[in-house]
Amino acid sequence: MTTASSRSTATAAETSQRKNPPMCQHHPACPSADSADREAAHLVAHFPQQGWSLLCNGVLCFEDTGELLPDGQIIAPHRPLGAEHVVTAA
Repeated sequence: MTTASSRSTATAAETSQRKNPPMCQHHPACPSADSADREAAHLVAHFPQQGWSLLCNGVLCFEDTGELLPDGQIIAPHRPLGAEHVVTAA
């Protein structure tokens, strides 16, 4: 007969052995959230009607080009300059 204490011990042992797989299963792996090219990661979820997308490295990308990193760090929007600010070579 199994007692509650032996069941909780078995559950604790199983839980300690489980590991959460990383979101990115691509080969080669996508850039990490703290790398400069983090926006090159694959899309996991895309909600244009709400203005955001989730990348497989855990980065939330917003329509205004702002980002929220998995550790809670905020990256301000980095929009390209408008046509009036672009200088062309002569």
